Amino acid sequence: MTPTPPKLFDSAQLQMHRDRAAKTYGEYDFLKRRESSQLIERLEDVSRTFSTVLDFGTHDGTAAEMLAQHDQVGSVEAVELSDGFRQLAEARGVSVRSLQGEAFDLPAERYDLVTSILALHWVNDLPGALIQIKQALKPDGLFLGCLFGAGTLNELRTSLLEAEAEVTGGATPRVSPLPGLQDMAGLLQRAGFALPVVDVAPVTVRYGDPFKLLADLKGMGEQAAFAPNEKAPRRPLSPRILARMAQIYAERFSDPDGRMRATFNVVWLSGWAPDANQPKPLRPGSAKHSLADAVRKAGESNDK
Repeated sequence: MTPTPPKLFDSAQLQMHRDRAAKTYGEYDFLKRRESSQLIERLEDVSRTFSTVLDFGTHDGTAAEMLAQHDQVGSVEAVELSDGFRQLAEARGVSVRSLQGEAFDLPAERYDLVTSILALHWVNDLPGALIQIKQALKPDGLFLGCLFGAGTLNELRTSLLEAEAEVTGGATPRVSPLPGLQDMAGLLQRAGFALPVVDVAPVTVRYGDPFKLLADLKGMGEQAAFAPNEKAPRRPLSPRILARMAQIYAERFSDPDGRMRATFNVVWLSGWAPDANQPKPLRPGSAKHSLADAVRKAGESNDK
């Protein structure tokens, strides 16, 4: 029996954060817009057309709208957790349905392309989510998306942990845990994707003070939404902890001009639903020439 993954995130709390963020999301959507544009650039590297597309976790429909306007794409559907975000997406003309829980109820083998921009890092069962996405793809359909990965907001994470430990003598996580590059590569393979590719694109945003960063995270709907934990309850951050956090942040993570760095590690994922006509990797030992031979010949040719 497959073990049930731990519940790290509270979907009701996440939905509340997103509904609140939707009211002013246009003031804080710079990362969503940036990565949606990156999605289109990456899609243009694929010499294919996609007649039926799903945008998973569409937020305000930015990526879905860009896809619908692109000549490689036919019809676009979307799913979204937040009522507030769904209303924004529908105002753009995007067809959006509600996403409830982590059993996504996606139709089997319906889509030529599934995309997801900065949504999957909030899923408790990420392996299960990737399996459901693969099952929704037609054979030889493409999944292309991104999420925040390990190292994201490491400056804020470090400053908060050290400040809380100094002030209270203990600390609890305040920034969500995120998967690493190798984790994601393994998860794509476990989900059954063919030809999986994973890469990371760090984005550095600079701030005059860390409180503007906290305001941006709230405006994006990206503040922490941890599931309740009776064994390690999280206390509200006091003014003393926040003040000390700001001091540590300025001391550790400032550039010479005094502005402070915030790193977002955007992990990009792609994989294909298996199909008999896809290229297959060579069997181990089937190569006609060994790497040792190639290295030896290269060395001989470079000798003078």
